Amino acid sequence: MRLRYDKSVMTIAVEKIVDQVRALPKSDLDEFLAWLAEYELQQSDEWDREMQCDRQPGGRLQSAIALARDDIATGRTKPLDEVLDDN
Repeated sequence: MRLRYDKSVMTIAVEKIVDQVRALPKSDLDEFLAWLAEYELQQSDEWDREMQCDRQPGGRLQSAIALARDDIATGRTKPLDEVLDDN
């Protein structure tokens, strides 16, 4: 199967990587994909840790959380099913 991609939105470096990955023999491709899956998992874990820290007192999400709680407490929100049914 050949995946399509739009070269107009890729940097030259990414284009080169795509071409090199496509040229890999199956055994090397399998090894690369295993590495890429592990790398992606590590990045996801890091993002989860950042989100956990951001929602703690003093974290970057505190002002958004406080605003949402205030909106809920003062009745400035609607149940999600009402919002979705408006479409």
